[in-house]
Amino acid sequence: MAHVNDRRRLADLVAGWQESRVVVVGDSFIDEWWYGEPERLSREAPIPVLGLGRVERAPGGAANAAVNIAALGGRPLLVAPIGDDADGAWLRGCLGEAGVDVDPIVSSGATTAVKRRVIAGGQIVLRVDTAVGRASSATAQDVIAFAEAAVDGAAVAVVVCDYAMGGLSEGFLAWLKRGRESLPFLAVDAHHLGRWRDARPDLVKPSFAEAADLIHAGDIRADDLHAGDGRLSTIEHHAELILDRSGATVSAVTLDLDGALVLGRHASPVRTSTRQAPESHAVGAGDAYLAAITLALASGAGLDDAATLAQLAADASIRGPRTCVTQVDSLLTELGMPSMPGDDRDEVLARIHAARSRGARLVFTNGCFDVLHHGHVGFLRQARELGDLLVVGLNSDASVARLKGPGRPVNGIDDRSAVLTALSCVDHVVVFDEDSPVRLINEIRPDVYVKGGDYHADLVPEADAVRGLGGDVRILDYLPDRSTSSIIERIRSSAPAGEREEVG
Repeated sequence: MAHVNDRRRLADLVAGWQESRVVVVGDSFIDEWWYGEPERLSREAPIPVLGLGRVERAPGGAANAAVNIAALGGRPLLVAPIGDDADGAWLRGCLGEAGVDVDPIVSSGATTAVKRRVIAGGQIVLRVDTAVGRASSATAQDVIAFAEAAVDGAAVAVVVCDYAMGGLSEGFLAWLKRGRESLPFLAVDAHHLGRWRDARPDLVKPSFAEAADLIHAGDIRADDLHAGDGRLSTIEHHAELILDRSGATVSAVTLDLDGALVLGRHASPVRTSTRQAPESHAVGAGDAYLAAITLALASGAGLDDAATLAQLAADASIRGPRTCVTQVDSLLTELGMPSMPGDDRDEVLARIHAARSRGARLVFTNGCFDVLHHGHVGFLRQARELGDLLVVGLNSDASVARLKGPGRPVNGIDDRSAVLTALSCVDHVVVFDEDSPVRLINEIRPDVYVKGGDYHADLVPEADAVRGLGGDVRILDYLPDRSTSSIIERIRSSAPAGEREEVG
């Protein structure tokens, strides 16, 4: 973790980009996740039959870049052709709920692209993409007209997302080149960056494969195409070529499990490392990275700080097998600066409600968390993977004493709060004095309420309150022999006889 002064400087940069206007233009689609468990082998072929558990959907492509900008506190306006079908209507509604302004470019007769992933046992076993046709000439003209109207003096950046799906015509590229001098900070994320060279972007964000395409495969040794130092040295060796052939001032080359290498003209490369996670958790992580580095650089951050914030945003997004979105509170948590115990309760609740208004999926749990142990940490990590923000309701000292009896809590409220907020999986801690968290549940209105242990979901006392608010109740794995009471008892039993009564 960086020095506290560095963390404060980075947090100040995050505060500085709040409400910054960003125009996002490009290909948008829907990411869909079908979750199931193998039940038996099919009689029709040697394949498993999956029992479908649930289906989740999220904006993808340029739409996800815009959602991430909104989640990080920016004010995105998305200019993108979207089909006039039911999927397109869902996508426009979802974007509005996430805080993204959408110009209504409805592509008449077109279908909205959907990328469907089938998840079995936590692994992606199949992906099915719907076919997408080229946008009509009328739609292409609409994109130019809406983009021109959106890019005014209030916008700090324009982000172009080109997934080679036909949403960005040659006419749009010509408009971009003609008006480049009057445009603000320009970031381009494209499968084929050479196409955008003459637009002279301030930032490009290629993957290693896209950077290799700029270099040309024939110029790279086969051994350098694999993960590790070979890829890093290849990118660094060809830094000037990558910048020249993309026309960019800065190129942030994302290297999946190897983090990223950020190249700048007349600047030393900046290397960042990533948190390890399954590939299925990284869908859309590049959009979180792109959103953060664009907001940072457009707000005047230096290359080192922008690269650090972008990597932290990407790391915060890879919590589970869904399209990645990083909330601003999660980014601050990655910086080690979450809501601290001394924060005003109303201020914390306001931040939680603001995250909800940006489309965050809220997970809530509660407890005493007196002597934090491995069982607690495992439970909280699992809970965090169920959504975008984890809020922990923490029993006050008085309520712990009523629930647990004399001698409890072992640790006071300030200590328990500080330990919980130090965990990267916990976004907010809210202290409550009642014996039951129902009042707090009604205030927070969680999407998911999580309990651990041998409960049944229908027997959880708070279940009716959660479901009455439209939320879901989930029971996570029970870890035997992992309890505060058993730890305290072991301490007491191992202490000398004269000291046992003083323990706890």
